[in-house]
This record gives sequence, structure tokens and C-alpha cells, in this order.
Amino acid sequence: MTDGISERQHGLLVSWLGSFTVVTDHSWPLQDTTVLRVETPDGCQYIVKASQTSHHIRREIAAYSRGMPALEGLVPTLAHAVPEAGLLVTRYLPGALVAGSIAEVTPDTYRQAGELLARLHRPAGTSASYMRSLRARTKSVLEKAGGLLPEDTVRRLSEVVAAVELSPVELVTTHGDYQPWNWLHDCGRVKVIDFGRADLRPWVHDLVRLSHQQFLTHPELAPAFHEGYGRVVATDLDRRLWTLENVDQAVGTVVWAHRVGDGSFEQQGIAMVERLLVRNHALD
Repeated sequence: MTDGISERQHGLLVSWLGSFTVVTDHSWPLQDTTVLRVETPDGCQYIVKASQTSHHIRREIAAYSRGMPALEGLVPTLAHAVPEAGLLVTRYLPGALVAGSIAEVTPDTYRQAGELLARLHRPAGTSASYMRSLRARTKSVLEKAGGLLPEDTVRRLSEVVAAVELSPVELVTTHGDYQPWNWLHDCGRVKVIDFGRADLRPWVHDLVRLSHQQFLTHPELAPAFHEGYGRVVATDLDRRLWTLENVDQAVGTVVWAHRVGDGSFEQQGIAMVERLLVRNHALD
């Protein structure tokens, strides 16, 4: 029995794949999900994701159930899944991680990533409650940040969040963690993996992490990305959503990273918060 795989999950894998061997263990110690690259005797390779508790498995299965048309070869192909068993199998998608490679600082990577995101962002209807729910969640995470962030910082961010005018918003099928750690490059093509944080949200959600990472250290990458995506944050509604999404993701990073003991990621979240307070336009 493979570590992290229950008896039931192992039985399902054998029924789907037959005998298999583990090629690489991609599991992250701070997550409660086992991620394995496996190979069957006929030479086929798959990515197995299994968890007893994580909701990310179900989110990823839901993302596939909504469909990813016209993206064959650019995203993993779903092979098998049982949501109630916390088990997902996709066909292995060839490519090397963009993160840490020369592709991470190459404008064409971001132009392609923008084009790919535009194709992923399929319309999913209008929500009259999304902004209200996001504001409530952000207020909750700010309460949890007490003691992790200065009291004045929490107060200022709470005031900003409370002042955001609410309105209906258009939702799309977002990725949820769109950044080079989840991009592959293969023979000049950019691909995207890991839909464990996918959900229906406004389009700006998928740009927040990039704006605090690669776009910050290499400003020339942002125009390439937006050229590919075909849109920038421009309207009043865009800016209000941008404010809420930034605060929620920044403070959420601090709280989550502290809870799991990831000091480096917690500091990244604190830097995001400080950046928001300095850049008044991000909080308008």
C-alpha cells in the first residue's frame, strides 16, 4: 500500500489502472493531499491525487465536470474520479515547470498564459451575492489576523473592505492559483495544471497573485500577459473587485501560512498586505 493512499483508494486505482508503479511523489508536506506520478506496464503515465479530507480534490473534479473545451493538450485530461472517495486521476501532461526556469521571466510565456487564461475563463453567469459573500469572508479572515498583523493595519483594511460598494458581478470559470508554479512549458507551448482551487469567480481573481510576484519584479511581463488575455483592470467595478480580492488573498495568505507553519509564505502574505497599504490605488 502506498503511503497516503487508503485501502479503498488503492482498490479503485487498481480497478482503473491495473498494476502500477510510483515514478515520482509530488506531495507537498503542508497539504493533506497525496500527489503521485505513476506508470502502468504499458508505459502510460498518470497523475494520482488522493486525500481523506481535502476539498481541493472535489473542486478539481468539479472543474473538469464543467468542461474545458478547446484546451486538449494544454490541460491534463481527466481519466478517473470518485469525489466521495477523494480520488482523482489525470493523464500525465508532459512539460517542465515554468517556475524557476528561464521561461518564468520570458514575456512570450506570459502572452501565452494570458491567452490560455482567456480560454479558461468561460462565462458562468451573473451573481448578485458574490461581492457580499467575498466581503463577509474577508472580514472574517481579518478577524483571524489579529495578532499576526498590526492592529492599525487590520483596522485600516477593515475600513477599506467595509467601504467597497457592492453590486452584481459576472462570474467565469477561474483557475484559482494561476501562476508559474502551475504552468508547464513544453516545446515552446505553455500549459496549465492543478485545478484544485478552481471555482466560479470574477476574472480579476486569477491576476492577484501574479501582480504581487512576477509582475512586481519584472514589470515588462504584465503588458505581455494582458496582451494575451485581452483585458486590463479598468472599470469601476473591476477596481472594486480588485480591492476585495487583493485584501482577501493577502490576509488569507498570512492566516493560512501561519496556521500550517509556513513562515516564508506568511512573510509573503505580510508583504502583500504592506504593498496594498502603500499603493493607495489598489485600495480605491
